[in-house]
Amino acid sequence: MTTAPHGATAPQTPRSPKTPRNPHAPHGTAEQQDLRAAVAALGARGLTPDQLWAEAGKLGYLGVNLPEEYGGGGAGIVELAIVLEELAAAGNPPLLMVVSPAICGTVIARFGTDEQKRRWLPGLASGTTRMAFGITEPDAGSNSHRITTTARRDKGGKGGDWVLTGRKVFVSGVDVADATLIVGRTEDARTGRLKPCLFVVDREAPGFHRNPIPMELSGDIRQFELVLDDVRLPADALVGDEDAGLLQLFAGLNPERVMTAAFALGLARYALREAVEYACVRQVWDRPIGAHQAIAHPLADAHIGIELARLMTYRAAGLYDAGEDEAAGEAANMAKYAAAEVAVRTVDRAVHTLGGNGLTKEYGLAALLTAVRVARVAPVSREMILNYVSHRSLGLPKSY
Repeated sequence: MTTAPHGATAPQTPRSPKTPRNPHAPHGTAEQQDLRAAVAALGARGLTPDQLWAEAGKLGYLGVNLPEEYGGGGAGIVELAIVLEELAAAGNPPLLMVVSPAICGTVIARFGTDEQKRRWLPGLASGTTRMAFGITEPDAGSNSHRITTTARRDKGGKGGDWVLTGRKVFVSGVDVADATLIVGRTEDARTGRLKPCLFVVDREAPGFHRNPIPMELSGDIRQFELVLDDVRLPADALVGDEDAGLLQLFAGLNPERVMTAAFALGLARYALREAVEYACVRQVWDRPIGAHQAIAHPLADAHIGIELARLMTYRAAGLYDAGEDEAAGEAANMAKYAAAEVAVRTVDRAVHTLGGNGLTKEYGLAALLTAVRVARVAPVSREMILNYVSHRSLGLPKSY
């Protein structure tokens, strides 16, 4: 919540003091509860996005899921989700956390060479290095099997260089990232079929171009189109095994879904807190509007939905940390779906509770209408998750 800018009209209704940043019951172990409280305190300091990223990195929060030998916290996606949820609940979520430590850091930690780990993980853990992730293409949408970005061996190069060609869209934070983990495809020598592979592309690589995509979104992360025009990469730009690209890809996508859920849940909690505070102090007909069931029941329903989505989110994160990749995939998709739906619903109800004030900059809720909508669309649409659940969980026939 921000104060009214100079010259703006102050709200007509007095506002109550802030409630605690996390009024919900603590989740997890004692260490996880301590982490949650410490991150909530950081979020309450009102830092700018750049300051918050730097401070979170200095305190070890950005790399809490990465191996200790490379400067990380040695914990898991559960702890990283806690960090993002609490920062989002403070109204200032660093969205690049979904990408840099969760996807890129996880993939490199699990599948990278020793040299790749030494080169990238310490910086990702401290926040001094940022990495973007490029998978989406204009004509592929949610179908990763239609990716047309290709990598070929340059037989005339030294050490088996790669040449990467293609185009990506809706890549977050490329302008602040030091490198981008690109999903491409290589030709299988035995079958001739294209198989997915992951490559680290330095931001200054010749032929690597970025174009901003104008978006109706507020926040510290911008979206870009990437053009890879015969980008030459050294042999060690390939992450992991050339024949295990699909496994490596999904090792990063499951944490992405969990972190998107944490992002949505945090913003939902922020919106709900603002609505509850307002409903307690705004009076009509000599009583707070929160005393009316038409106001109270929708907010109570939102609280229930948030708590249910949180249970699934941390179940998914726990399964992933336990190495249960298949079960984690199902849970992560459902968590992302549930969190996105309740976030959209909660923000809408919060804005409605505040009436006209809900659309002012003073209360900071209107911008969340588009912010939480992102979680419905990205990194995979709600419809594709419903397809996944109907096919994989229920065994229904495929529609495509």
